[in-house]
Amino acid sequence: MSKWMLWMFLTLLTGSPLLSLGLVIIFIFVADRFTWRLLPSPVRMFKRFQRAGELAGTILTNPHERRARHELADIRVEQKRYEEAVDILKPNLEAGDEDVDTLFLLGVAYLGSGDARRGELLLDEAAKLDADYRQGAIDLERGRFRLKRGEVKAAIEPLERFCATRQGTVEGRYLLAKALAKDGRSADAKRVRDLAWNEYLAAPGFQRRRERRWAWLSRPSRPLTYAALLAVVLGTGAAVANQMGLFSSRSNHHAPYDGRGGRPPVSEWE
Repeated sequence: MSKWMLWMFLTLLTGSPLLSLGLVIIFIFVADRFTWRLLPSPVRMFKRFQRAGELAGTILTNPHERRARHELADIRVEQKRYEEAVDILKPNLEAGDEDVDTLFLLGVAYLGSGDARRGELLLDEAAKLDADYRQGAIDLERGRFRLKRGEVKAAIEPLERFCATRQGTVEGRYLLAKALAKDGRSADAKRVRDLAWNEYLAAPGFQRRRERRWAWLSRPSRPLTYAALLAVVLGTGAAVANQMGLFSSRSNHHAPYDGRGGRPPVSEWE
């Protein structure tokens, strides 16, 4: 709603809907960079896109370059292009790469592509090598995709383990609260959401930037309040500008001829 009002306000000022849309997009990204940082960084997105192109070229030249395959698959997983990630990384496993990094990444790619059986199996193998891999990342991904598939009860256990392993996690607590709520345990879900918000408030700045999305999902009233305040500010600004005549058309600035002076109409000279 606030973005719509901002677009209308800028359209009235500039007279160009397309220019106003561009300004709104720029404003949102700039404001997000200096405040909430919920949106992905355009610079980082461009660098990742550029790096993916370089890696794809390397693989095309040398299909057996396994490091390039692993890095490119990691980028594709981050972009949620899971099926591509499977196709890119599977040759590494077939070539004998059975390290925990490869098993974990390929397992997540399979889960994202919808092949839960292979994905769970690969995560099991990764957990055998390092159960505490990346401070519980295996449990986080296992719980996330089980919840996404609707396997609520099966998602609760790994998410609880993850929250116990990684103290202060907001994302894990949000996902756990969501699973508890779907399981009908509303009181437990509320307790975990409140705990997620408290963990967010107590976290250092760099962690708050990383986990802000999950904190706001845990307490959606906060971003809605900010949006309402922005809408009020924009509405007030539009009203003030209207009172100042900034939105008046050019024709309103020229008083019509009333016969009391000045140049008469053209018809009187003819």
